[in-house]
Amino acid sequence: MYTLYYAPNTASMVVHLALLEAQAAYQLEKVDFSIRAQKDPAYLALNPQGVVPTLVHEGVAYQETPAILMLLAEHFPDAGLMPAAGSVAHARSREWLFYLSHNLHATYRLWFYPETLGFSDYPSGLKEDLQTRMAGFWDFLEAHLQKNGPYLCGDQLSLADFYLTVLMRWSRHMPRPATGWPALQQLAARVAQRPSWQLMCERESPEPWHPGAPA
Repeated sequence: MYTLYYAPNTASMVVHLALLEAQAAYQLEKVDFSIRAQKDPAYLALNPQGVVPTLVHEGVAYQETPAILMLLAEHFPDAGLMPAAGSVAHARSREWLFYLSHNLHATYRLWFYPETLGFSDYPSGLKEDLQTRMAGFWDFLEAHLQKNGPYLCGDQLSLADFYLTVLMRWSRHMPRPATGWPALQQLAARVAQRPSWQLMCERESPEPWHPGAPA
């Protein structure tokens, strides 16, 4: 049994998707950000950073989204969460997980939490710079999907695509949401139509997001 400590609209969504895709036995524990439950001593004992996701399995608490995703892929090798171990596609899927974490995910943290850089709110110039940086990531990913898609690893859907879709969802209120790039929009639409995505939304009740129909 797995226990996922989650909060709606956060990166824990992709771990929830992985559990559903693997048909794993799991339970959910909501970390209520509105009452700062992520800073409760009991939760900090599991995750000293006070963030989500945290995945507990057999008494061990795991953190960091890409690491949790790779762990689940190892635990469920027949679920198709990632390409076959030892293959070039498997190595590429890991590369994509780290690319998304180190670039998109990290830049979102700056966007949503200006206090990270010592601001109560960003001055307009810096906010525009962050938007330009995000657009550069979308340009890069769009070009890759146009050439090598429909998924990040070609014809095979993987956890990297689920992670990317969750990160795309975060852009829904930004001046240039990721769905403005056609190949990205099509990938997100395919993922959002999967039963796992529908069930995850049913159980978490996140803010609605409809990336449209795939081309």
